[in-house]
Amino acid sequence: MVDRVRFGDATVTRVPEWEFDVATAMFGQTPPQAWDEHADLLVPSFYDPAAGRWRVVMQTWVIEVDGLTVLVDTGVGDGRERPGIPVLNDLETGFLAALADAGFHPDDVDVVVNTHLHTDHVGWNTRSRDGQWVPTFPNAQYVMPEADYRFFAPDGDGATDAMRIVFSDSILPVADQTRLWADDMELSASLRLRPAPGHTPGSSVLWLDAGRSAVFVGDLTHCPIQIPRPADPCAFDVDAAAAAVTRKRVFTEAARARAAVIPAHYPGHGGVTIVARGDGFAVDDWLDLPAR
Repeated sequence: MVDRVRFGDATVTRVPEWEFDVATAMFGQTPPQAWDEHADLLVPSFYDPAAGRWRVVMQTWVIEVDGLTVLVDTGVGDGRERPGIPVLNDLETGFLAALADAGFHPDDVDVVVNTHLHTDHVGWNTRSRDGQWVPTFPNAQYVMPEADYRFFAPDGDGATDAMRIVFSDSILPVADQTRLWADDMELSASLRLRPAPGHTPGSSVLWLDAGRSAVFVGDLTHCPIQIPRPADPCAFDVDAAAAAVTRKRVFTEAARARAAVIPAHYPGHGGVTIVARGDGFAVDDWLDLPAR
């Protein structure tokens, strides 16, 4: 089954990689009762009340527009050493087979967008060949936010041993194909990258306007609990206060434009159109995709 939806002149395809459950403690400022208060929104696709855990999916979005094939984020990757996140360590996900089943060959990808440089968004930038990490998409330009690159680089302020591994296996091997950007960046007539800092210094969103609008928001939101509660941070936000401000700004822009919000990690229908309601937002409609 191929998950595909039209946005005017653009086609958007969802390619799932990996799915697992996470404790609600990741949302440390979300009171326990809020999960039950919003059960109509969250159950069953996003939250298991019996286990007290929420569901996260790793997935890549493929946009075909303006003669380009554009990948938005590349997931976890296979065979990675991820000591800080055991659930992502040394996976074999079958992602490339899923990509092929959706009709895409790595050689045909024109642009890879990393919305930010966390490990679960850059993993399939590369694959292992003869013991070396090589670009998975040999003909693509890899577009990365400069602020993240500088922050997470081995000599950057955000450098850790775990991020040095990520740079070694998923970022530095594509250096010859990498374009760093700051401020706004136009990829094509229908695609524009814009900064969305907070989750990381360089977190970004990709706006699609091809007759019907969508915004690919990466980790601006991890779970729909943040739709009615946009001020609630997640544990992986580098600057939680800035992330909350950015989330409310982008949600407001999306609601006004009637643009679909398409995060990296929503299971279910994968994305949503929203409307403003009080200090938060509410679901208007889900994407016309099967509920995974």
